[in-house]
Amino acid sequence: MTSNLSIAERIVRSILDRKLRPGERLGEKELADVFGVSRTLVREALMQLQARGFVEVRSRMGWYVVEPSFEEACETYAARRVIEPGLLRDAGRPLQSAIKLLRQHVAEECEAIAKSNAGTRSVLLAEFHVCLAECLGNRFLTAMMLDLSARTTLVSALYQSQTEAQYSNDDHAAIVDAMEDGDMKKAEQLMRDHIDTLAARLDETLAHTGRMRDRLQAALGPPAGGALAHG
Repeated sequence: MTSNLSIAERIVRSILDRKLRPGERLGEKELADVFGVSRTLVREALMQLQARGFVEVRSRMGWYVVEPSFEEACETYAARRVIEPGLLRDAGRPLQSAIKLLRQHVAEECEAIAKSNAGTRSVLLAEFHVCLAECLGNRFLTAMMLDLSARTTLVSALYQSQTEAQYSNDDHAAIVDAMEDGDMKKAEQLMRDHIDTLAARLDETLAHTGRMRDRLQAALGPPAGGALAHG
């Protein structure tokens, strides 16, 4: 049976997978139809997500995926800067099976970048951090990293260029190298540097540019189902 918790987690996963984007409307009826549940159950799930900061309700308009402010974007990276290096600092040397899994993930990132598969690339780069927490075996921090990675995905969609993926892939590979060598102090510093680099790439003007483009597309783009009609 689908529960409000499973609905909430599937919505978070869709955000992480970039299937739901900032500002996207979440209709209660449509979600109820998708999940095959009552609108009451959907509403309970959306209220949970509102408490976690993923959705908001707009007066007389309904539920929407949040559009984090620039200040919230900076705070997201500040939180990650505390949690992720600390996760590495407190972990022992990981098992070879964990290193193998992380290396496979980094290789998949690299392949998606080489094939210019922007959607898969972005998802894999975000999921590396969840995969890392899972490999280090802390269930509570894994759940926290899932939320932080999903929030970072929303932040990235608004305030970051998507053209520097190779740098992130290189950073991930270097972190895994340090872990395999058993140098967790180096891995911790590399993670801190990685997060600082991502935070430095935040650009508040990108969100305004994207919103203007979306408004122009809605106002001037071709109608659904065909090209512009000729008079």
